[in-house]
Amino acid sequence: MKRNHQEIRDLVYFHLNDSGQYVISYGVEFAEFAQSLPRTLNHLLLLKHRFEDGEFNRHTQLEYVPRERLSKLVVDNIYGYGDFCWIDFEEIDGLDELSGTEIAELLYLGHLKQHLRVPFYNKLGNRFVYLSRDDGWFTKTYFRQMNDFYRMLGEVLPIKLSELKLEKTMIGLRKKRTYPPVNLDIILSLTKFMREGIVFSLRNVQQNRVRIEIPIWVIGDFDNMDDMFDEYAQMKYEKCDAKLVFEKKTREWSLTT
Repeated sequence: MKRNHQEIRDLVYFHLNDSGQYVISYGVEFAEFAQSLPRTLNHLLLLKHRFEDGEFNRHTQLEYVPRERLSKLVVDNIYGYGDFCWIDFEEIDGLDELSGTEIAELLYLGHLKQHLRVPFYNKLGNRFVYLSRDDGWFTKTYFRQMNDFYRMLGEVLPIKLSELKLEKTMIGLRKKRTYPPVNLDIILSLTKFMREGIVFSLRNVQQNRVRIEIPIWVIGDFDNMDDMFDEYAQMKYEKCDAKLVFEKKTREWSLTT
């Protein structure tokens, strides 16, 4: 059963596979991913998509999005694409250097969301491979440098909290709060939990005058996000394994376990 878009937005799941250099996630949409990266994306070679403003590359017989057109892609209805899969690349000429075997590997990636070999190509200089279904419902992302993942996570949680937690001003209007990134050392301290699979529940955030607390549960390894969601539905009544805490006065993050 497909959840509604609000459900996708207020629950975030990550399962980290260090050896395979990828992360399975739920709850992070493409626009949030792009916004939270430490460096902006380069050109994107589209493996599965419905974007109508790409360029066609004759050698690969695939479409790509030039860097200058990424802003249009980010605001497109990616949820409506169904599958959305891409690999970034540095130079257009790099596409024309790909061998038949490498093109076949890319097609396999887009079709099955699995790799034949770890998908980082010197000809492309790619930092990521992004394989998603129903924008935010299921995403498998390969990271050439895992620090890009840790920094992305430290940025994306405050972004999502800003989108979800609207506080009233003195005159009763609601205003959007912004929060600083979560410190890298805090994110790294969660690595052992992420190897098992964890949920950050923004729907269960607790807040008072001085702090905001985001509960975290270690939930397990899931490829099927219906199963993950059902497990969370049972686990949310149990004591959480950790809390990510934001102190409003100092505007600093901490972790309690």
